[in-house]
Amino acid sequence: MTENPAFPPPDEPEGTDERTAAVLPFPLKKDTTPAAAPGEGEAKPGEWEAELPDDADDPEDDGLTEGAPVDPPREAYPPSVSEWMEAKDKSRMPVLPDWVKLPDQRKAVRKWAVRHYSTVIGYHAVRLPCIYTPKVLFYSPRGAWRWSAAIGRWVFDAEGKSLRLASVANEDAAEYLKLSRQRNDRVRLRGIVATIAGFIGLAAALTLYVMAPLWLLLLSIAALTTTLGAVGAPADRPLIDMAKVTFRKRKLSSDIVIRAHDASGLTTKDQSIAFPRPIGRDGDGWRVVVDLPYGKTFEDAVKAHARLASGMDIAPTQLFLDKDETSGRRVSYWIADRDPLAVPSGKTPLLGATRVDFWKPFPWGVDERGNPVMATMLWLSLLVGAVPRQGKTFSARTIALAAALDPYVRLYVFDGKASPDWRKFTKVAHRIGFGIVPKNGFDPVVHLLTSLRELKADVEDRYHRLSELPLHICPEGKLTPEISRDKKLNMPLTLFVVDEVQEYLTHPEHGKEILALLVYLARVAPAVGVSVMTSTQKPDDKACPSELRDQHQARFALRVGAYQVSDVILGAGSYSEGLDASKLLKSHKGVGLLKGMSDDAGIVRTYLADGRDAERILTRAAALREAEGTLTGDAAGEAPAPEVSATILDDVAAVLGKGEAKVWSETIVDRLADLRPEVYGAWAELDAKPKAEALTAALKPFGVATDQIGRRIDGKTVNKRGIKRDDLAAAITQRNEKWAAG
Repeated sequence: MTENPAFPPPDEPEGTDERTAAVLPFPLKKDTTPAAAPGEGEAKPGEWEAELPDDADDPEDDGLTEGAPVDPPREAYPPSVSEWMEAKDKSRMPVLPDWVKLPDQRKAVRKWAVRHYSTVIGYHAVRLPCIYTPKVLFYSPRGAWRWSAAIGRWVFDAEGKSLRLASVANEDAAEYLKLSRQRNDRVRLRGIVATIAGFIGLAAALTLYVMAPLWLLLLSIAALTTTLGAVGAPADRPLIDMAKVTFRKRKLSSDIVIRAHDASGLTTKDQSIAFPRPIGRDGDGWRVVVDLPYGKTFEDAVKAHARLASGMDIAPTQLFLDKDETSGRRVSYWIADRDPLAVPSGKTPLLGATRVDFWKPFPWGVDERGNPVMATMLWLSLLVGAVPRQGKTFSARTIALAAALDPYVRLYVFDGKASPDWRKFTKVAHRIGFGIVPKNGFDPVVHLLTSLRELKADVEDRYHRLSELPLHICPEGKLTPEISRDKKLNMPLTLFVVDEVQEYLTHPEHGKEILALLVYLARVAPAVGVSVMTSTQKPDDKACPSELRDQHQARFALRVGAYQVSDVILGAGSYSEGLDASKLLKSHKGVGLLKGMSDDAGIVRTYLADGRDAERILTRAAALREAEGTLTGDAAGEAPAPEVSATILDDVAAVLGKGEAKVWSETIVDRLADLRPEVYGAWAELDAKPKAEALTAALKPFGVATDQIGRRIDGKTVNKRGIKRDDLAAAITQRNEKWAAG
């Protein structure tokens, strides 16, 4: 065993080079099997040899004497040098704060300094002639009187008058005579000093009046007047107004933090908190790291969040808790000077971007400290949830705008509430639809269903093609930027956006199939570059079932009504991690909790892009796509492939057997999946009832109804929904007549 000189054994004196015993590994488990015969084996590492009773004779004890006992080490050895050095590296504080090292924070500090001090200077400059000057002139006579009175009291020793009166009252003649002589000496000396100072001041004033230039004379008069005005101003009405409001508790001390923990019940008289590092400023707030008493955890601090904020005399929205992975009882607090979530994050940087590389993170917002938050949609799906009018749509739309600025990203956009928020995406979207109500012969729900089937077939095809591409093009069988931008391969990054998804999922005819297709895409499609982003204001199991929510790797929750709803959106257990979107206020629009997009979860104040901003960005995006030749689908006026709607009648007729007058719907769907798996495969994966409903919905526009069809199976009559051959033939005849007439 190699000894490490940097870490000597705990019991060994320093400077000793001799070793008296080898250190054996501490046993992990006990082997109760009989001891092996000599030469047949030894105890394996981590095992004990069988122990014999005290009175038993060991066959190997012959000729041996009992030596000095060797005790196992009482302490564990330190870690390896590399682990020790890594721990030391993590414990060192940075030499320079982040706002000095990081360009973005330096720029933010510089902007703040210019904005702050220019405002302060302008504030006082406006008030100088109309407010401050009249105040100085008004209070200067009072200041002159106070000044002269103070000089007179000093010259005539007014501060000793009370002592002399006390000696008279006590009839202490000796003390009085002593104090009188002391006063006479003081008055004589101070009178001489005051007389000399008066002559010097008068001479200086006459010299300035006679010899000094006008500007110097005026400056001297202004300085003297200002000084007298400041002396004469009342204590409760200062001359200078405050250009900014001083926040409460700007100076955070350890006493305040300890008081907060006492008030919240996290400490006791015997156990208080410890400070592993000093309290210091961190951006627009304070950073405090504390070690809670033994037995208290981060979860306890989360539960006491409101009481901690009250103990610090701040609003709960100013206190942010971060978990420390090194210790279960260590908590990091960030106490903001004011509510940072009520401060708008500003316009989106996409307004100044010519294009975006969707393979790289793009700006989505800022955190509570003002640091940029970058988003990415690669290899994941995103669920956005909130109550109405909290910025849910705008937050999701910012991601879609970033995707639009990459001309090689294919966009699908469907809005269940048919609001104006997504209308301008008609300029760039490959497929787009609004609402659930058919209009002018166009059914947006059917269009969504067709798009989902189209995309599902594309995803399945991508998996096969990526596995078959040569290694020099696709080294690991995964999508790459080069493959996604190759028009011949036709596998671009794709973003499928469904806003107010609950409107489609609760559709009486197509809701179940839409749910099944969305679950498939959210679960499988991200691995081949197809990301799904859904948003909803009803994340309950009825409107947005858990089987779909659970497929989203990333979650974003804006303000909700209760912590249970927050847990539904962010995932079970999020509340215990300190993530609770119900604590957000109504004024926190566009602010939410992000989880799953990166290793860290936290607050995001999303950037704003209103309707005009979105139109500007989408106009630029459409021009980019036209220049690159990537404008396709609905944006280019290309109708979707006939797919199911135009060929369903012929396909059903093709799978009907001779002599079959009535056939169950689920049987027909299974045959259709065998006939055209790329089109009907999704139906075949559904359960029996949804499978039949999918066929019913597809045939309904052509007037083919489904009826109960009974058959005897194993001596029992089984009724299921199905179609009649005569109804199908009539629908095909009617369709052909329309084609011939039109």
